[in-house]
Amino acid sequence: MLRQAAISCLLLSFVLPTAARTRPHYGGTLRVEIEGEAWSLNSAQASSLARRLMFDGLTRIGADGSAQPALALRWTSENNDHRWQFWLRPEVHFTDGSSLTSSAVESSLTGSCGVACPWTAVHAVGSSVVFTTDAPMPNLPALLAGDSFLIAHPASINPAPGSLLGPPIGTGAFQYESFAGGILTLIASDSCWEGRPFLDKIEVEGRKSIRDQGLDLSVGRADVVEVPAEELRHAQQDHLTVLQSPPVSLLALAVADSGALSNPNLRSAIALSIDRSSLSNVIFQRQGEITGSLLPSALTGYSFLFATDRDVNKAHELRGGLTPPALTISAQGGAAMQLAAQRIALNLRETGFNVQVAANPSQHTDLVLLRLTLASNQPQAALEFLLRDVGVATPVLDQTPAALFKTERDFLDTHTLIPLLYLPRAYAVSGRVRDLHLSADGVALLAGASLEDAP
Repeated sequence: MLRQAAISCLLLSFVLPTAARTRPHYGGTLRVEIEGEAWSLNSAQASSLARRLMFDGLTRIGADGSAQPALALRWTSENNDHRWQFWLRPEVHFTDGSSLTSSAVESSLTGSCGVACPWTAVHAVGSSVVFTTDAPMPNLPALLAGDSFLIAHPASINPAPGSLLGPPIGTGAFQYESFAGGILTLIASDSCWEGRPFLDKIEVEGRKSIRDQGLDLSVGRADVVEVPAEELRHAQQDHLTVLQSPPVSLLALAVADSGALSNPNLRSAIALSIDRSSLSNVIFQRQGEITGSLLPSALTGYSFLFATDRDVNKAHELRGGLTPPALTISAQGGAAMQLAAQRIALNLRETGFNVQVAANPSQHTDLVLLRLTLASNQPQAALEFLLRDVGVATPVLDQTPAALFKTERDFLDTHTLIPLLYLPRAYAVSGRVRDLHLSADGVALLAGASLEDAP
């Protein structure tokens, strides 16, 4: 747990002289630990922390939730948002020294999503990239800031015939050095278009339990560790330095709509069986916001229109005496997610479902407890991000509250995804770390950090 880190962090805060905090220093290695994978050959499975250090998008999401220039300096739309043109920033280079070109961007974007791209076609036109779509895409600038569309050198995703896939090459503040023993090592890029970062090196170690992360922070083996929602109160009581986002992580239950659960009444009964209050109060220590909607109340004001109360009698009524075949549930994430899956399974057994928690989380299951990210605080773009994350590729065309509500209601009425809680993201940092901030979706912006004790 993180409690043992308190003494170490407090001592560091007293030892550091005030004068040392006046300006950032160049140099040093920042050590980061996370529960998930630090890196993967399938970069889509790699952590957002690592991807955003090595790669940039055409756009990025600013603090206000809107799309801001990144590798693209400007963009325009035509033909009622059916055609978009993005002009590239000049004099940008990949970390191997090659120039960022529109053809490289086209190859990267095509390789990243293939036939599942949200656009119909993308073409390099001079120093710009043009997207065309069959349907209007008003949210394309925001979508292009997503991790799926960060720009990689073509050789990183489509090696030449007969060649092996090489190390990842991007335009980011850091470049790949090695990945061994679960530790991803990145070194500063001297030629980064945004300027050289202050840190010399970042080491990201994956597959570390929350307990081990807390222990490593307490003895100085880690500088930045994750603080799950259920540990926030302990971290605050222990006076750790904690960076916490608003509720941006949506805990939701994905429900199969085929096989045993092809009957919509059974899916509806599952939705009514879940006790959100016990999940929030017992497992996540009241750190979240109970929700029955995809978007949080702060963005729309209509979240209260989606029911969140458990209704055992109605669940029994919808089940209609049917005894569905045995179901399985799995959870994506650590210990708290596994506990949440077990509690949901208990809720469902109480309403007549035969549900078992999968022994192997990677196996195919009927129900999957997962987390989705609120990638923007602009409701229209945020809703499209969430829908695309669960495989619904319908553009969100209207930003009025009535239209957004209808889009949510129509999708949620299928009961293939059941929103449960909105949770914050948080990190604890050692006393030597400074200038660390969180992105709009709660990811630590490591590229801008520096260390007090850097030489």
